[in-house]
Amino acid sequence: MRGCAAGFVRQVTARNRLPLDYSVNSLRVVDFIVDGLRKGHSERADVRPALFGLGAYTGEVLVRRAGAQWVEFDAEQRELFGQPVGVRMPDGRVWNPLGKVVKRFEAGERESVRMLYLQLHGRAHRSPVTCDRRSA
Repeated sequence: MRGCAAGFVRQVTARNRLPLDYSVNSLRVVDFIVDGLRKGHSERADVRPALFGLGAYTGEVLVRRAGAQWVEFDAEQRELFGQPVGVRMPDGRVWNPLGKVVKRFEAGERESVRMLYLQLHGRAHRSPVTCDRRSA
């Protein structure tokens, strides 16, 4: 999926100056792009490749910024999520970034991709930077 996300970013940024830099803030751009697809009154089938690419990108942000790992869903999870892959967080929970992008397309602003990140349980937390305050 990492390669799929990278290919999508190359393709999309070659034509547009979109800040898809795998940052948490770039998930706002994902929401914006999906909203644009919605406003075009596209059928989901017509934009399926773009939604898949945006979902792969979203998942890769979770991998790079939250400590997730890509996993293939088992048969039960595939049926539940309607997707072949997802991410597993450090605490073992499984999330469906591909499906979240589809939900954004179908439901609009009620389903924010960026908010998915902010609501994740089990994110890998970075240690705070501490300063040594010894006298000089």
